[in-house]
Amino acid sequence: MSKKDEAIVRALLDRHGRTYAAQAGIRLRNTPAPLYQLLVLSLLLSARIRADIAVEAARALFSAGMRDARRMSEATWQQRVDALGEGGYRRYDERTATQLGDGAALLLERYRGDLRRLRESTDPKKLLRDIPGIGPTGADIFLREAQAVWPELSPRLDRKVLDGAHLLGLPASARKLASLVDDADLPQLAAALVRVALDKRKAEQVRSAAAA
Repeated sequence: MSKKDEAIVRALLDRHGRTYAAQAGIRLRNTPAPLYQLLVLSLLLSARIRADIAVEAARALFSAGMRDARRMSEATWQQRVDALGEGGYRRYDERTATQLGDGAALLLERYRGDLRRLRESTDPKKLLRDIPGIGPTGADIFLREAQAVWPELSPRLDRKVLDGAHLLGLPASARKLASLVDDADLPQLAAALVRVALDKRKAEQVRSAAAA
């Protein structure tokens, strides 16, 4: 790694190296409830809405008790709508409330509410996309953050991550980019680069900090 890349990565992680799961209060582990919470967060983040609002909406759902597939399924549609509204997720609240209910029902039927049951699939992204509300973007978000507890996914650095790397002049190859940090820091690097891709002002701030 060049000294320039090292300085940029250090500045990037110092400022933005917090996973979205951590921001939403999810203590990510390879157990059913945290993995389900990550799935909910991934669904919310994949909509055309500010990431901070999606995170707050996830927090509101979890605070209302909808922390696993069973409880999400047992909640009423109106309870889901109300929690989403409390988190500021109003533009898509009704449709999303339906998707969350349908998705929880599918997970209970197909995987008994345990996403670990799709972990061994040769194509987990395809199986994730079967879940209502989870499209290609939502599946990428889930897998990008799940590599913290499913290390066989690493390096999971999708197009949005590479867009952020490009803005900072870092390697555009997933393998080369992954080589800049320890495996344990990959989810943090990925989240930080996504934040840069979503807000180009952050790229200039990181470059300035790295050059200081």
